[in-house]
Amino acid sequence: MSATAAPLPPETQAFRDGMSRLGAAVNLVTTDGPAGRHGLTVSAVCSVTDTPPTLLVCINANAFAHDAFLKNGVLCVNVLNADHQELSRSFAKWTGEDRFAGGAWTQDGTGAPVLSGASASFDCRIVDHQRKGTHTVLFCEVQATTLCDGPGGGLIWFNRGFHTLGTSA
Repeated sequence: MSATAAPLPPETQAFRDGMSRLGAAVNLVTTDGPAGRHGLTVSAVCSVTDTPPTLLVCINANAFAHDAFLKNGVLCVNVLNADHQELSRSFAKWTGEDRFAGGAWTQDGTGAPVLSGASASFDCRIVDHQRKGTHTVLFCEVQATTLCDGPGGGLIWFNRGFHTLGTSA
């Protein structure tokens, strides 16, 4: 006998449907350290302030790599471009494969994996975190920023699907 999830309250489903229409950049958030090398596809990333440069990153507390981010204390937000759609899919679910095999990686000062060719990479130290509902909000001070002006536009998640943005003229 399999357990079935209880239906969501109407306001929860309406909230999820509404949030699916809030376009967001697709990012690979990676970490490395005593708890190992891990990464997740994340769209909940936001600038907090530029003095000191700080981002917030939201990670589901049930994600397999959640605790590793907290234990390692470092992460890199790799902003994906249109060519990274398949890499994003591989980091979005746990299949047991080496997801890092699909990209070329370097490291910056924190030791977190930096994706070569990402539109931008923010190498960060986690300075604070707060649990809210199903997620943990990580506050991350940026130690280094890498920009890549490669071909292709940005990769966006909108209405439960990938979309690309062109480059500006």
